Amino acid sequence: MTYNFKFCFALFMMTTLSWLGSGAPPSLRAEEGSTGILFIGDSITAGLGVELENVYPTLLNDLLEESGIRNFKITNGSISGSTTAGALSRLKWFLRAKPDILVLALGANDGLRGLGTETMGQNLDRTILLAKSHGIRVILAGMEIPPNYGPDYSRAFREVFAVLAAKHHLPFIPFLLKDVAGNPLLNQADGIHPNSEGHKIIAATVLPYILEQL
Repeated sequence: MTYNFKFCFALFMMTTLSWLGSGAPPSLRAEEGSTGILFIGDSITAGLGVELENVYPTLLNDLLEESGIRNFKITNGSISGSTTAGALSRLKWFLRAKPDILVLALGANDGLRGLGTETMGQNLDRTILLAKSHGIRVILAGMEIPPNYGPDYSRAFREVFAVLAAKHHLPFIPFLLKDVAGNPLLNQADGIHPNSEGHKIIAATVLPYILEQL
């Protein structure tokens, strides 16, 4: 994948953005007997700069209904600027919703801040273990860092996700932004956050993994 300077600078700027309003959505509990699908991610999954109806978890809701699936509830517990350091506590908060499936889509901000990949892996590992201990099926979404961070760091960063997926036998999305990253037609002016068209592609990327779990 090719990254230009504008894209890399925008990636760095993403770390300075924060969610307008703290906490998580107030309505958590899925209807009795339905399958709860929880997303925990950063600004990409939170849909920074995109209307709620165009964010990929919302689009997935529509795609699942179009597939004839009705008995489910999607909760988007993502917050812009999040790193893996907050993943465990955020999942603990959402356990009250009793989710059945967790889409874990964190790590981008760790990489952009140059945080240690070992620590990132430990944070994700603890979160996955907590989810599994509550019978929650985890879908792990991988991320990539531009090569200007150095080939060794970029490789180590990418491998964290693959190693965890193999260790825990998880459904694994190698790159959440596949076919979206670096394409100006699919991203907002900052060059990193997907626009509504980009979110459509992300939804199509994630859909098979959700269907497999359902």
